[in-house]
Amino acid sequence: MKATILVSSLLAFIPVQAAQSDCPPLLNHEIGKLNSTDTVNLCQQYHGQVLLLVNTASQCGFTPQFEGLETLYQTYKDQGFAVIGFPSNDFFQDRGTEKNTAKVCYLDYGVTFPMMSRSAVRGSDVNPIFHQLAEDSGVTPKWNFYKYLVDRQGKVVTVFASTTKPDDTKLTQSIEQLLAQPR
Repeated sequence: MKATILVSSLLAFIPVQAAQSDCPPLLNHEIGKLNSTDTVNLCQQYHGQVLLLVNTASQCGFTPQFEGLETLYQTYKDQGFAVIGFPSNDFFQDRGTEKNTAKVCYLDYGVTFPMMSRSAVRGSDVNPIFHQLAEDSGVTPKWNFYKYLVDRQGKVVTVFASTTKPDDTKLTQSIEQLLAQPR
């Protein structure tokens, strides 16, 4: 069972080949979607957009932030913005299966922004996206719902802790400033 989980976790993050040489390292990956066999090529899908990358958990005190994250996504998505969720059980708050996590996200909170396969966001088996985020920002998630704001060039601009709510003025102003910059 552990080997199956490890193999599926490794397959969920496939580096994109050199054909996308202009792709920033952070986006140069193909990632599995939550509770699905489908994948997303981050470079093809999100290159040139402002992104908010968030490590999530389905059974955490901060889980209600899904509502605010969805509001952010709906407010700014037509301007070249996306929220991308990365469920993780690193803090033992995303118990159960990916199916359970998907239920919480999609049915309980009405999430429509992309949610990726469950993976580690810190430690020796950290997924390559969060490895790059930590390398670029110097910050690893200390808990669930850390928010990494990434500019259109794929660079981490700032990191917001779990306690920063999605409707926090500092966060929304930062998003708006990045969206106002030319592509």
